[in-house]
Amino acid sequence: MQSSSTLFPVALLSAERRGDLSEDIYRIKAANSPDPSVELALTRLGLADQPGARGVPVILLHGSFSNRRFWYSPKGIGLGPWLARRGFDVWIAEMRGHGLSPRNQHYVSNTVADYARYDLPVIGAFVAEVSAQTPHWVGHSLGGITLAAALGGGYLQGDLAASAALFGAQVSRRHWQLRIPPLNWAARRLLKRYPHISGARLKRGPEDEPVGVGLEWLRWKGLFGRFGDSQRDWWEGLHEVKLPILAVAAAGDQQDPSWACRDLFEQFAGSHNQFVDLGRSQGFSDDFDHVRMLVSPQAQAEVWPLVGTWLSDPYRPLLPGTTPLAAT
Repeated sequence: MQSSSTLFPVALLSAERRGDLSEDIYRIKAANSPDPSVELALTRLGLADQPGARGVPVILLHGSFSNRRFWYSPKGIGLGPWLARRGFDVWIAEMRGHGLSPRNQHYVSNTVADYARYDLPVIGAFVAEVSAQTPHWVGHSLGGITLAAALGGGYLQGDLAASAALFGAQVSRRHWQLRIPPLNWAARRLLKRYPHISGARLKRGPEDEPVGVGLEWLRWKGLFGRFGDSQRDWWEGLHEVKLPILAVAAAGDQQDPSWACRDLFEQFAGSHNQFVDLGRSQGFSDDFDHVRMLVSPQAQAEVWPLVGTWLSDPYRPLLPGTTPLAAT
């Protein structure tokens, strides 16, 4: 594997022109986790006619059952291309076994804890090395949860994160059935019978999810569950996070409701945090839902500009008449 990093082996898989965009695809093999077979794909977008014009770096993290196409369609549409055309240095990560990241040897056991502890710091270190700037992060759904876990666990510090934006991310919504130990145990036993959770079968998206993530989610939702792993309590660790946080909920999101997203937001202790609820009550044209909050013509017109403003200056109020609030 040809290295383009002084930190760990990185291969440049392709460098292509896609219309007005340049698309460079890297694959990192850091061998920093208990499973040394893990390889992570990163797509970098820029302006094809201005290869040297690289602005503020931003890393986009997809949610469950998804891949880079959530941010970047084959036709060059999405938040990723939109940001690249406005001068941002855009990096789109794909988690283990998703998209261009191959399934690792122990794929079935992959967890959010693995992503947060091992993978996100590697991705952040490579982007910081190549761009010579501290990257900003944007995560949707499970991507936002993974980002929160990495921040709460203390795995993204220093020059690895300048700010973090969480879209439709929450861990507070409870399912009372799963708090009953026999039912939780039965759900775990049933889940272990499968090699993966099928996104196509559940009509949730184009990718599968490893069973390990499902078992981890069941543990979080159990009677004595908490947002963390055996080593750290990520929920409590969020109080120590001082970098600017943007949390965005969607008023019409039935999967990750606004109140639960607000719960996660309020765990962060920084003094320049902002919460936005995408709904008519805050002046938006519609009550957005879990996907349309980032993938829709309405999102392109109303939400993407907010993301661009945030990334340009995380300390600037996003909505008229509001000021950044400390999450207390």
